[in-house]
Amino acid sequence: MWTRAQKEVCPLGGGHLVLPLGPIKFFSFLFVALLALFLFAGSTITIASDASPDPIANWIPQLQPSALSQKKMRKELEWFKEVSKPFKGKTIKTVAEDIKTHFWERDVLAKAFFDITGIRVEHEIIGEGAVVEALLQQMRTGKNIYDAYVNDADMVGTHLRVSGVVNLTEYMKGEGKRFTNPYLNLSDFLNLEFGQDYDGNQLQLPDQQFANLYWFRYDWFVRPDIKAKFREYTEKKYGASGGYGLGVPVNWAAYEDIAEFFTNTPVDGKKVYGHMDYGKKSPSLGWRFTDSWLSIAGVGDAGLPNGLPVDEWGIRVKNKIPVGSSVERGGATNGPAAVYALTKYIEWMKMYAPPEAIKWRWVDSGPQAARGDIAQHIFQYVTWLSHDDFTRPGSSMLDESGNPVWRVAPTPHGRYWEEGMKVGYQDAGSWTIPKSVKGPKRAAAWLWAQFCVSQSVTLKKFLVGGTPIRKSTIHSDYVQKRKAQWGGMIDFYASPEERKWTDSGPNVPHYPILSRIWWPKLAEAIKGNITPQQGMDAIAKEQDRLMAKMQLVKYSPRLNPIVDRQVWLSKPGAPKAERPRSKPKTLPYNVLVKQWER
Repeated sequence: MWTRAQKEVCPLGGGHLVLPLGPIKFFSFLFVALLALFLFAGSTITIASDASPDPIANWIPQLQPSALSQKKMRKELEWFKEVSKPFKGKTIKTVAEDIKTHFWERDVLAKAFFDITGIRVEHEIIGEGAVVEALLQQMRTGKNIYDAYVNDADMVGTHLRVSGVVNLTEYMKGEGKRFTNPYLNLSDFLNLEFGQDYDGNQLQLPDQQFANLYWFRYDWFVRPDIKAKFREYTEKKYGASGGYGLGVPVNWAAYEDIAEFFTNTPVDGKKVYGHMDYGKKSPSLGWRFTDSWLSIAGVGDAGLPNGLPVDEWGIRVKNKIPVGSSVERGGATNGPAAVYALTKYIEWMKMYAPPEAIKWRWVDSGPQAARGDIAQHIFQYVTWLSHDDFTRPGSSMLDESGNPVWRVAPTPHGRYWEEGMKVGYQDAGSWTIPKSVKGPKRAAAWLWAQFCVSQSVTLKKFLVGGTPIRKSTIHSDYVQKRKAQWGGMIDFYASPEERKWTDSGPNVPHYPILSRIWWPKLAEAIKGNITPQQGMDAIAKEQDRLMAKMQLVKYSPRLNPIVDRQVWLSKPGAPKAERPRSKPKTLPYNVLVKQWER
């Protein structure tokens, strides 16, 4: 193998003559060159320089479309190239969960980053639970496993109390200022607040983001024959004066009616289901609830991004300090609203979802709406809408023009929900750098994280994974001209209403420890071994027990004394006393979407 310094390239006509340069062969090479000059008299012979090909010029076309012009892309990518020179040849290890977005980062962006900067990235893709376990171990032991993590911002309450990750706000102002992208444009991110502590310091930087929205078969909902049957069904159930039309459900009462209707009404002679969900005993069963299901039911108090003083986990906080989650301590985790949330979850899955749903996990249920026999889903992670089953040509999820036959809409509210509360769940998988990563490794990891969220690449990344993080992506001409392809998702992200969908927030003192409580207890209730009330009582009691033992760096829990639950249920706000079923209400899809345009 000859080194670059030992080579000279002599293009002759259309071919290349590549010869090693050594002292013995110098005259042979000179002879060949003179002979070629004689034979190709009149032709132009050029000698290429020994400069390497321009990797930026190579990657700009591959990263199209971009929210930036190619001229601005080059400026941003040139900055990465120049600032990374001290780290050329170094290797960093990072990790993320197993979704499409992160596979693309591993398979495409890591190669682009290496070509442009010379920094090699080993971007490992593992399960979400394994990501959290590795991060906890690294913060606990100080032994580096990875140089950066894409970790859900649900953990921000843990990070601000444990003080185990780099404060990015301080880093960008101080040690990391030199390595902070001048084109980062933090104001362009959709939800920076998800990764901030109580004082607005950025502990985590969004890398991918997804919401839970209501999903439904728009093509079925607008069919005159199905609409007529639904009107007949509601008039029979509620009387002529109480009947109402098929539309997007505003509340759980209407969602329940629609679920019952479709489950008992064949479409084109085929059995369909009015609901879908998942119920297998696994960590993702816990996410099903802590991803704001209680808040959607109306468990907590008003307030954004999270209810105050009681949040969507039912945890009451006072001066940033958790003081209890059981009703007896002023929390709402086992209050009437939480029991209602679990009761409806179990009833709907068993009565209106496919029988196999009880055996599904999050990863199994994600693409199931694309089966063709599901009418609606109250809890659809938009991450899955980029799945091949939704997008491949010939899919039953596309019409003749290639646009989706489904739509997404605002999440229906439970009977305890009140104006001013968060509407649904949204989280950002966010770049998180442990404090144990220092010096050049920290700087190189920070550069890689910024590269993955740069304006140069985020539009293309959204098209691959469906997980937008920047306003410039949503408002780009490319996306706006094609927004019909996303069935309302672009309208959601472009709307000021988007801020009402939020993550678990800073009030949860230790997400990994507390989240482990939920799924075993929920599984027991699903099996019928305990009642929903017993299940939520057990979760609230264990959550209080663990919070009482926590000794964190700051804002450690200090629990309220136990009193009779009626003391708290008789007070305004959460926990809320039992309420009757709401009057079902639906609205036409176009009316609901207009609410996003306010």
